[in-house]
Amino acid sequence: MDESNKKMVLLGSAPIPKALIALGLPTMIGMLINALYNLVDTYFVGGLGTEQMGAITVAFPLGQVVIGLGLLFGNGAAAYLSRLLGRKDIKTGNKVASTALYSSVLTGAIVIICTALFLRPILKQLGAIESVMPYAITYTSIYISFSIFNVFNVTMNNIVSSEGAAKIAMLALVSGAILNVILDPIFIYVLDFGVAGAAIATAISQIVSTLVYLLYIISKKSMFSFNIKECSFSKEIISEILKIGIPTLLFQVLASLSIAMINNGAKEYGGSALAAMGPVTKIMTVGTLIVFGFLKGFQPIAGFSYGAKKYNRLHEAIKISTIWSTIFCIIFGLIVNVFSERIMLLFTKVDMEMIHIGQIALRVNGLSFMLFGFYTVYSSLFLVMGKAKEGCFIGACRQGICFVPVILILPRLLGLNGVLYAQPIADVISAIITMLMAIHLHKELAVAKSYALSLKQEY
Repeated sequence: MDESNKKMVLLGSAPIPKALIALGLPTMIGMLINALYNLVDTYFVGGLGTEQMGAITVAFPLGQVVIGLGLLFGNGAAAYLSRLLGRKDIKTGNKVASTALYSSVLTGAIVIICTALFLRPILKQLGAIESVMPYAITYTSIYISFSIFNVFNVTMNNIVSSEGAAKIAMLALVSGAILNVILDPIFIYVLDFGVAGAAIATAISQIVSTLVYLLYIISKKSMFSFNIKECSFSKEIISEILKIGIPTLLFQVLASLSIAMINNGAKEYGGSALAAMGPVTKIMTVGTLIVFGFLKGFQPIAGFSYGAKKYNRLHEAIKISTIWSTIFCIIFGLIVNVFSERIMLLFTKVDMEMIHIGQIALRVNGLSFMLFGFYTVYSSLFLVMGKAKEGCFIGACRQGICFVPVILILPRLLGLNGVLYAQPIADVISAIITMLMAIHLHKELAVAKSYALSLKQEY
């Protein structure tokens, strides 16, 4: 059996647990390592001082926007590509994959140039105080200049995941992550580059991940071609990419906004409060990226099953994915809650205020994270089914619709605790809304399944 047929079997007929593990586990491992090397960045920079820690804290939302540019085209294309594979329409798939890849690189380049031109005012809006600003400019100017490679990598990660090539996605993520862990201490301490060293190490690592994807394209192992001549800006292809891509980009922008609002709220209570948000954000990102990695296996299965009208298979995939992701989120949330103080001690041993604030934030975020698996399964499901409005609404709840009012009101009532409790409260409200929408979705799927069975019986 050739590689293409193996992928089609995984997507269309392999047992759901086996397919989820085969498609989700490699990407999950890759994203875990990717999240850990971001954490390692924070760990090594933490040894330089509170101001340096604050610098990478305020730069983090910009990185989320860069990822969002890749997701705009990558995730938008991936949802469509998985449905096209369900219909066995490879010709259109080639056009979609090519259009998404080249569009992401061009758009990314434009946004990166604009960001570099207005870097200082952007960093100020993200929460950089005067003592942090010089380090933030040094780190971010290097990071943003090379982030075009990250845009390419995120786009390709989603495309190759949609065709079931999870091992390639894992290889690209792991190779870059391991190299970053090795280079960080060398550039930061041995060569004495400080925060600039962390940015250089990240840039080199992203270039290596890009090379992995380029080799995959050149070797023609993909089910899709990536020829610039196949780019098609037809109304159908662009609308299919953007109707999922725009909500996904919106989610990333909202994630950046929420982090920026937390940073801005925290900075009112001093540099230690601002610096504490860095490790907390990175720690919780580890958990979210593991869930996202696992769901990279769920998404193509769900999209393929929905496109092929295999409703029993779709229902089973939803059920197992929800159970597995929720179990993980409970375990992760408990670990973060119980070991909050020890975790914060990894990033500083002298700034006791930073440790105390981070400890509280980790505890409350750990508890609300237990709902994240359920929320994310359905947020992804609506999008991969092509239900852009519903998916956009749910995705915007956690770090937008529910979060913004809470972060604007709660700090006025509770001070710093209002900043720390804002995201957990938004998480709970978002999970309740998701539950109500999930019930309605399953009623729709039951009707669609009955209709498909009646047509089958007629023929």
